Amino acid sequence: MAGQQEQPEMAPPPPRRRVVCVTGVGGFVGSWLVELLLSRGYAVHATVRDPDDPKNAFLKQLENAPENLQLFKADVLDCGSLTAAFAGCEGVFHLATPVPEEKIVDPQKEMMAPTVEGTRNVLEACSAASVQKLVVASSIATVCLNPSWPQDMPKDETSWSDKKLCIENEDWYSVAKIEAEEMALEYGKKNGLHVLTICPGIVFGPMLQTVEINTSSKVLLYMIKGGDGPHVMNNKFWPMVDVRDVADALLLAYHKAGPSARCLCTLEQMDLKHLLDLMKNMYPNYNYADKMVDVDYKVEVTSEKLKNLGWNPRKREETLADSIEFFEKAGLLDGRPCRLPYFAVQE
Repeated sequence: MAGQQEQPEMAPPPPRRRVVCVTGVGGFVGSWLVELLLSRGYAVHATVRDPDDPKNAFLKQLENAPENLQLFKADVLDCGSLTAAFAGCEGVFHLATPVPEEKIVDPQKEMMAPTVEGTRNVLEACSAASVQKLVVASSIATVCLNPSWPQDMPKDETSWSDKKLCIENEDWYSVAKIEAEEMALEYGKKNGLHVLTICPGIVFGPMLQTVEINTSSKVLLYMIKGGDGPHVMNNKFWPMVDVRDVADALLLAYHKAGPSARCLCTLEQMDLKHLLDLMKNMYPNYNYADKMVDVDYKVEVTSEKLKNLGWNPRKREETLADSIEFFEKAGLLDGRPCRLPYFAVQE
């Protein structure tokens, strides 16, 4: 119509920014998950005990961190601090849990409280903050110690470790992880929270920082260069997995797994003697620690459920090469002694 001014076209609304929270971001897996989330355009709330602690500085230097990463002061034993960190988040990844290097003296304080009570607080904080989805990083330890499982069948997501047997063995790490995972899945069913769990094997791979060396990397470092004391290693069959593949699995499950899902996340088993031989073939010039005693601990598991969702893990040769290259560049393979974590020692 003459004289009528044309209306400008309306610009499409900006894409909704997805906000998630990650606990335990200073840890091995947590830091890689944050790096992955930031690379995918997520805004990340990250819980730490002290945002100003220098050991957390590397997180602020990750790509996209200045605009998309916010550190929150929180403690898993303080539900209120978690609720504040979860506010505005559609999903939470709960990774904060202790991994003991020494023999546990006080199981309640060292393992049960931070793992079980901490997970309970995370669940309640998710409900209080109206979080839609929670992914809990559990452990292959909740799967493997199951003497009633048929010996000729790989263990899958329906296998649960025998908690009574774990208590008898004073395996408090496994006890805590079993209780926390069972509680999380049950809470989700009862309270309408979309909860799923990922159970990784022993996690190897390069690190994003060197301020605090994770426990599993110390096993590799000890094998490569030896260390303190006349320790002899247990030649266990360990299902192992790359830390970057665990991060991929957590995010993949977040998008594709249904509520109350449980997914094993590991490569096929490999004993430490074969792992040692593989490293010697790849890097023959190190002074490897090769004192080992065979133990009756063989684990065969399957990660087909996760692979059917699209998980495509790296080969162990790539994991070892990237780990050792990182150790070399970080100066971790110099002459300083390395202590073997307790769980790998033959008593």
